[in-house]
Amino acid sequence: MNKYPGEFPSQSARMNRRRLAPLERPAFMEEIDKKAADVRANMARLRELRLAKEAQEVRTEISAGNQPKNQNRKSGSNKSDHF
Repeated sequence: MNKYPGEFPSQSARMNRRRLAPLERPAFMEEIDKKAADVRANMARLRELRLAKEAQEVRTEISAGNQPKNQNRKSGSNKSDHF
């Protein structure tokens, strides 16, 4: 129920927010700052994981590149020809 008969509920809610805003602003700003810090920390954690994964992929690629390749060399004689 509205305090004033011609007032819409949205107007009443807006007026209440404006009235309470100076009281709630410090707590609200503190909450926003904490969420922002949490997001930054999570982004840093994910960045570290991504960089570690990329480094592991490069190490694996380099390791695979240094391995001698099995080459099937064909010579003049074939093992199946000798009985």
